[in-house]
Amino acid sequence: MTLVLAGSLLAGCSAKGADDGSSRRTASPAHTDSPKAAAPPSGGSSAAPAFTPDADLVPRTAKDGRELADSVVFAPRDWGRGYVAQDPAASAQGTWPALDRDCRWERQKLPRGVLASLSRYSRQPAGGGKGEVKVTAAATVHSAALGADEQLSTTLEEALRCPEQQPRSGERITGLNSLGTPFGAREQEYADDSVLEAGQYVGKGGTAQPYLWMVARSGTVVVAVSVTGGKGHTQEELLPLGSNALAKMLVRVQQQLKEK
Repeated sequence: MTLVLAGSLLAGCSAKGADDGSSRRTASPAHTDSPKAAAPPSGGSSAAPAFTPDADLVPRTAKDGRELADSVVFAPRDWGRGYVAQDPAASAQGTWPALDRDCRWERQKLPRGVLASLSRYSRQPAGGGKGEVKVTAAATVHSAALGADEQLSTTLEEALRCPEQQPRSGERITGLNSLGTPFGAREQEYADDSVLEAGQYVGKGGTAQPYLWMVARSGTVVVAVSVTGGKGHTQEELLPLGSNALAKMLVRVQQQLKEK
């Protein structure tokens, strides 16, 4: 599944880069083509879901949603050797990330229809002649698949509305492009819908770094991964890191929700 995911993302980027010249969270180096914008995913666009969960196991309460998110979202050890927690290590309970009108990210109270949302922040310290890598793993559990589908649509629209974003004070994400790939398109068979975004992260030091944001939906659950590479890291190197984490979190969702 990991290889299929990475291949689908790479194929999607290459295909869009070749087909047209049209035009988000933790940049692509100058020599690398960025993914191009695609039409937002449409609710119920798949003839059949990528995975059908056991209806009795689908979260219905906030407690169930929190337990699922906690079991799915990567901790530092899951990323591999050398990864440690950032400070803070996780998001505040009862909140989720939202992009305001001024293209600034902030944590807001969970809206109606969202049972739980959890983000964990990890990093690999600089070493071996390369800079620090920062990663985020997140899961949002909705009460209905339509809400999860709308989250994917909103993710695509945000990159168009705000190609430059401010994740924190003194930090910027610039040059964002997004690519949406629904189930069945370009051999994408690992999720009901997926979005890949790429751009450049500029921190307080002012140096642009590769940035990738990957999102996928399985039923009522949306999982996401961001990867920001420091000096010496390329987009081609970071893509497998992110896609591997995203694929494993999708597998965790399905393991938790499949019929026993």
